[in-house]
Amino acid sequence: MGHTGMDADVVIAGAGPTGLMLACELALVGVDVLVVERLADRTGESRAGGIHARTLEVLDQRGILDRFMAVGELQSVGHFSGIWLDFDEFESRHSRPLMILQSAIERLLEERAVELGVRVRRSSEVRGIAQDDAGVTVELGTAEAASATLRARYLVGCDGGRSTVRKLAGIDFPGTPATMTAMIGDVELPDLTEEYIWARRTPRGDFSVIAFEPGWYRVITSNYDHVADRDEPATFEQLRESLIRLAGTDWGMHSPRWVSRFGDAARQASRYREGRVLLAGDAAHIHFPAGGQGLNVGVQDAVNLGWKLASVVHGRAPESLLDSYHAERHPVAERVLRNTQAQAALTRPGPQTDALREVFGSLIVFDDVNRHLCSMLTALDIRYPIAGKHPLAGRRVPDADLKTPDGATRVHELLHAARPVLLDLRGGAEPAATAEGWADRVDLVEAQSEDEHWPVPGGGETPAPAALLIRPDGHVAWVAATGDTPDIPALRSALATWFGPVAQS
Repeated sequence: MGHTGMDADVVIAGAGPTGLMLACELALVGVDVLVVERLADRTGESRAGGIHARTLEVLDQRGILDRFMAVGELQSVGHFSGIWLDFDEFESRHSRPLMILQSAIERLLEERAVELGVRVRRSSEVRGIAQDDAGVTVELGTAEAASATLRARYLVGCDGGRSTVRKLAGIDFPGTPATMTAMIGDVELPDLTEEYIWARRTPRGDFSVIAFEPGWYRVITSNYDHVADRDEPATFEQLRESLIRLAGTDWGMHSPRWVSRFGDAARQASRYREGRVLLAGDAAHIHFPAGGQGLNVGVQDAVNLGWKLASVVHGRAPESLLDSYHAERHPVAERVLRNTQAQAALTRPGPQTDALREVFGSLIVFDDVNRHLCSMLTALDIRYPIAGKHPLAGRRVPDADLKTPDGATRVHELLHAARPVLLDLRGGAEPAATAEGWADRVDLVEAQSEDEHWPVPGGGETPAPAALLIRPDGHVAWVAATGDTPDIPALRSALATWFGPVAQS
């Protein structure tokens, strides 16, 4: 149990990838977590189809990447609105996207959450919330009773684009409505002779047919002549008719596993926090699912929020730390909305769009353009507004090879426990002495870099630093450059800003 009178420290609404990743992050550092999920069981629906580089790095930071690599398949290419990009040339150990279905991602994350002691309560739908100075009361509709209540210090809505938590918290969801309708389904196509069809354009729209597993295919069709009502059910017959309309055949389509619909609506929560209620993933932002970004942005939301919420729950940091979650993640999703709107515009049928795609495709062959778009889609270039002029400040830390007294390791392996790390690479006494006041929450690691230069996310390189403070989410909070006198007041400020005031003896 959580604090006195509480059913949990944190209740998470939604057992999708975002909610489960957040549950893992919190439980890893000793927060009592309860996940409530409306559905009775995992759907097994394929949904999202891949994990990008930054999310692979995050999973590596927690020591669980091998579970996902064992199930998925690495690809060397990705796309921007169906125009191919090369993901091979990146300063990451995991630059290539991993093709893995959302159903497998959810299974692996739930297994990890249960290992860490997370409780998952299914057939439990949030119907009401009430906040006070001490916590949140959550009213549930459950399979066992017409209503039940939970009490927690915080509630996080990870309950999708139609988030009940967001609505009950009174958080606006401004944006633009859908202008088209796409259908998606996992089906069998016995008469298909091609291995796959990628974003084939027609005067009425485009379609793709992709083999995910032997014997069945994912079919996606886009219709720009109709915007379906959000509550209109998606049917197998509608998908079949849509494919015939665009491709002239349905290739003998039968045995649907899953059929759904999506559009190009782009909306974002006006704020990610309302008191003790927070939002993450699709509950905070929805967009056209172009470039495979949605699931990845949600998981990265969870990793940004998890350690901050844990610090507040444990009383180590003030509640104001939670405001940095919105400050850092809202601009990230805002950029995703913009680039997916651009991709949606590039999919529209017509000779003008054809010409635009031809010009755009001619630009992508330039290395700088390819790198820029790949960095944007993968989130490898994110730089949070963290103080410091060093090129690594605010960026994700490179996964450099290190030599420690205990043997060889990598930077990401230092983050398996989801604790901050002060990495001392030059044996300077002052940074280590300064961090002693935060020894209960910051790990001090002395090591030597195996490389004289480290890559800078976004391009270029910099001499291996003398010391750096790494947040649990893998972003650099403070850096001392080699040859410079460490700015100890700045280190002390960074420690207090991100990990709370110095421990009192």
